[in-house]
Amino acid sequence: MSDVTIRLAEALDLGAINEIYNHYVICSTCTYQTEPETMEARRAWFDSHAEKHPVTVAVDGGGRVLGWGSLSAFHKRAAYSRTVENSVYVHPEAQRRGIGRALLADLMERASALGHHTIIAGIDAEQEASVGLHAAMGFERVGFLREVGFKFGRWLHVIYMQRML
Repeated sequence: MSDVTIRLAEALDLGAINEIYNHYVICSTCTYQTEPETMEARRAWFDSHAEKHPVTVAVDGGGRVLGWGSLSAFHKRAAYSRTVENSVYVHPEAQRRGIGRALLADLMERASALGHHTIIAGIDAEQEASVGLHAAMGFERVGFLREVGFKFGRWLHVIYMQRML
């Protein structure tokens, strides 16, 4: 991890962010999106993430994006404004190197510094590595929703985890 830096994402990173994300759209249940994200939609998503909802990237010494993370509004209603939901995606060739952990730790620090009160993670129940990562970072399982997603011809369950800041 010594050659990996985490920084705020820039518009120039969106191609790499979208490539990483679309891999999981096509190949995994870690996102319930079923069609690849267009660059137009990715730009709109990025533009909607203001100061209170940062998007970050993990880059290697050559500037290659190895993963990304974000804090998003948990709900649109005003009373939820200090609750965020996290997302972390690591390039499939860069997994098991601590990048996801570093991205999540950075997001937690940013959330706290921005005055957020809690972070929510909605994780597909099959994603044991993600559940384990969040548990290792102090998230607690607070909910289980049965058969709320349908992808790859089967019903999927969601585990909700929460970390108080």
